[in-house]
Amino acid sequence: MAMTRQEIEKITNEFLIEEIEIDADAIAQDARLKEDLGVDSLDFVDIVVIVERNFGFKIKAEEMAGVTTLGAFYDYIEKKVNG
Repeated sequence: MAMTRQEIEKITNEFLIEEIEIDADAIAQDARLKEDLGVDSLDFVDIVVIVERNFGFKIKAEEMAGVTTLGAFYDYIEKKVNG
């Protein structure tokens, strides 16, 4: 099921704010996941489960190695969802 970039960003931002408890004001394309948003390894485990539930694919840790910003995370999800 193809999704627009807007849909992917909206869903991603909602779960980051509601489930990972990231401040909505911190959500930005260039926000760094660890440094700016405070995503740690425990959060990442939750994110993996949430992405699988919302987007229907499993995140592979090695694929996420170069994903450091929220914008890059959207790109990664968009690539996986829309193939």
